[in-house]
Amino acid sequence: QVQLVESGGGLVQAGGSLRLSCLVSGRTFRRDHMGWFRQAPGKERMFVAQSWSSGSTSYASDVKGRFTISRDNAANTVYLQMNSLKPEDTAIYYCAIWRVGSNNYDYWGQGTQVTVSS
Repeated sequence: QVQLVESGGGLVQAGGSLRLSCLVSGRTFRRDHMGWFRQAPGKERMFVAQSWSSGSTSYASDVKGRFTISRDNAANTVYLQMNSLKPEDTAIYYCAIWRVGSNNYDYWGQGTQVTVSS
């Protein structure tokens, strides 16, 4: 069974940095796409960043230049480096896997809270 476990969230001041990790078990994700999403209080879950199996990446416009997604296929882990954090980045951050052959992201982690104080 595929499981995703996020870690690295916490409380940080505006302008600070955090690095989120997502460990995938039950599957080797080398050929899969991996993504990060976030959900702020009272809002829908939104796309943040994606790492394609090809190695290319894509970002939401509001995090581009501040956040970096990376993956370690040997460690089955995907990361989200978040710099220059803003209070509006406060949300629960989720990682997800888009398995090869699937139509979309089909497994999700439980989320990790990121709170940015002003």
